[in-house]
Amino acid sequence: MLKDVISSQMREAERKLAEPYVPRDVRWPDGDDDMIRVVIGPRRAGKSFLTLHKMGETGRFGYVNFDDERLKGVSDFDALIAALNAVCGNPERLLLDEIQNVPDWELLVNRLQRQGFRLTLTGSNAHLLSTELATHLTGRHIPIILFPFSFKEFTNSRGTGFSAAEMAEMFRTYAESGGYPEPLMKGLSIRDYLSTLFNSILYKDVVVRHGIRMHAAIEEVAKTLVNGCSQRFTFPRLGKAVGGINPRTAQRYVGYLEEAFLLFAVKRFSYKYSLQTTAPRKVYFVDNGFVTTNSLMFSANRGALYENTVACALKAREMAGQIQLYYWQGAGQEEVDFVVKEGAAVTALIQVCVDPSRADVLEREARALLKASSETGCSNLLMLTDSQTGQTDFTWYGETARIQMIPLWQWLTDRG
Repeated sequence: MLKDVISSQMREAERKLAEPYVPRDVRWPDGDDDMIRVVIGPRRAGKSFLTLHKMGETGRFGYVNFDDERLKGVSDFDALIAALNAVCGNPERLLLDEIQNVPDWELLVNRLQRQGFRLTLTGSNAHLLSTELATHLTGRHIPIILFPFSFKEFTNSRGTGFSAAEMAEMFRTYAESGGYPEPLMKGLSIRDYLSTLFNSILYKDVVVRHGIRMHAAIEEVAKTLVNGCSQRFTFPRLGKAVGGINPRTAQRYVGYLEEAFLLFAVKRFSYKYSLQTTAPRKVYFVDNGFVTTNSLMFSANRGALYENTVACALKAREMAGQIQLYYWQGAGQEEVDFVVKEGAAVTALIQVCVDPSRADVLEREARALLKASSETGCSNLLMLTDSQTGQTDFTWYGETARIQMIPLWQWLTDRG
């Protein structure tokens, strides 16, 4: 039985290796050391494709996909490894896909590493990154974060040599369709694909995994948040909006949705930890396609979609340990979309503004940047736009700051 499962999974891996592949813009560690490579990100973001191609570049390997109902409840891992050895010819390198589905997975991984296997793991669970890896694989793993296609990867999937106008138009498409690889590469209906995936994540990775009985309540939480993408929320207000669940339950449900890589929440910047934890948070989804597919109004709301795009790009950097991400709010309710903090210093303040050509819009967005700059001591002020570029010096009550305006597609392309 196990040999049949492994054989069919290896055939599936070979088929995937033969399909068109867009190289991913991630830092893959070189060398043949015994460090465990751990690729973490949302379901269907391309983790299996990436790892299969990376492992295929260096020769023979064994592959087990634990997101397979035939392996549900497997407990005899000696028999599983024996089947792998028989099918794959005693490979030294193993790819263990969707490892979070294995109870006490860390015991298996630690034992295999002690036995001399070179291991690569994938997981679709953010909790795996934040706590479990740090606890069980301390100092012996290298995390690799993979989200759906970045804009740069999206354009690479379509070719090279595009003009600035073509890049701007492709970005508008990307902002609405998102970057999930499979429908883009295979010409599938993006709406049907992402609607099915959204529900699959919600029920398989949240409801079933956590044994939630109130299916309707957590579905309503997800739908309420997707309709409020890029907006502030509090757990009491969220609980009231979905039928009166208590704030602690609302907080727990949001945590489950974050853990399943469906969405993430950004805290308010403050030098006071208590304010960071109690202030409203802003909600974003891991792909714009989830927003346009599941919300009632976002296909026309370019501002929210553009902001969600920036949030995803910055969140991937935060998960890789490169930055800390916040938003800023002033005493007069002024808001800066993103505060980028590296170590103890704020290194960038980023405002997303589709069209700053109107004087009142520019004044509102620039005034918030100026006030946040004064509070944080950061002079790197960016305004990401649909098409406007250049610099503007803005003065407010005797204080002047220089703001760099950059088309969002260009910012995404330049930073990779």
